Amino acid sequence: MLLVEDEESIADVLAIALRYHRFQVMTAGTVREALALTERVRPDAALLDVMLPDGDGRALGKELRARMPGLAVVFVTARDAPGEIVGALGFGDDYITKPFHIDEVVARVTAVLRRTRSADVLPHPPPLRYGDLELDETAYCAHRAGRMVELTPTEYALLRFLVRNGGRIVTKEQLLRHVWAYEHAPAESTVVETYISYLRRKLAPLGPPLITTRRGVGYGLA
Repeated sequence: MLLVEDEESIADVLAIALRYHRFQVMTAGTVREALALTERVRPDAALLDVMLPDGDGRALGKELRARMPGLAVVFVTARDAPGEIVGALGFGDDYITKPFHIDEVVARVTAVLRRTRSADVLPHPPPLRYGDLELDETAYCAHRAGRMVELTPTEYALLRFLVRNGGRIVTKEQLLRHVWAYEHAPAESTVVETYISYLRRKLAPLGPPLITTRRGVGYGLA
């Protein structure tokens, strides 16, 4: 999922909500950033603000659709004139006006993807593995030594980031940015420590200690 929104507070709220509902989200604040991102990654859907600092989100939507014909395009904007909506829906899949309810945005993006990507063509990524730990990227569940580990969406996202960086120590700032989408988290925030302790408690009965702490640096996998 590509999210293009220049208002940082709105972008943060949308990204957190979409990630909570298990979307993989990459964000951009300008047309230029969005086009650069899609040179490297091909998203399934794009959630685009119409008024961007360096261009029109509708023109961006057309350009992205030309590059990726199967891309689902949803616009989010304060413009609600009927002509604006009809024009955007001529090549987009949905149009959401501000102010909006976060749950509505998630529901409508999900509905668009159901319409545009049938179940038989959805990708089935291979499991992520680290030692006796396996993460199913399709069902969003985890197993250790063959036994299910019951995780919340945030716990799963945190463990997935650690597995993807297995063998490396990742800092608290990196975890806050990639798992919680915080760009400038308060220094006193303890959310990472809290969720690391949750994961340790759930993984401990199934094997030796897996998550390590490098004091003053961050966390990794043993």
